Amino acid sequence: MTTINSAPGVADTSRPFVGAPAWKLEDAKARFSEVVRLARGVGPQYVTVRGEMAVVVVSVADFERGRPTDPARPAFLAFMEGLGLQDLDLARPRDTGRDLDL
Repeated sequence: MTTINSAPGVADTSRPFVGAPAWKLEDAKARFSEVVRLARGVGPQYVTVRGEMAVVVVSVADFERGRPTDPARPAFLAFMEGLGLQDLDLARPRDTGRDLDL
């Protein structure tokens, strides 16, 4: 397992992507049982393709925890898009500071 700022074989789930351990795709394929075991026991397992983060293998429990629990409630992104804020003008005049006599 290739790691980024971490000891080999030790998953650091406190900092996803930055400093997280990562499996090269070919290693993850060859040792898939271990990837699954670690995803279930330790935390998400990141897989890279050509050195770039590509996918994350997570346990069912972690996956379910991230899904909306009440189908009657919209997902967060759908909720935010439904607020109709796309025409909101957030521009403001440039602040040049104030003149001081010292």
